[in-house]
Amino acid sequence: MRPPFRFPEVLITFQRAWQQTYAGLAQAGPCTTVLRRRLTTLSGTLCTHPYWAAPTTWRASSVELRRAARTHTSAPAAGEATA
Repeated sequence: MRPPFRFPEVLITFQRAWQQTYAGLAQAGPCTTVLRRRLTTLSGTLCTHPYWAAPTTWRASSVELRRAARTHTSAPAAGEATA
């Protein structure tokens, strides 16, 4: 059984935005500059969030963050496809 991870809501929000941007980039046509810049910005924001300064295993926590963002119970944002 996996240990429970508690993530700040803002971290889950950033991860969901990253996943949405990544999916949009995968489906985008030739004009991807805005999406690539957003993905880069979100990546930096996620990696430098103060949560990661705590003494935890970053790799395991980052996987759990992606899972938490995918299964988050809040309603999908406008324009977001449900999985």
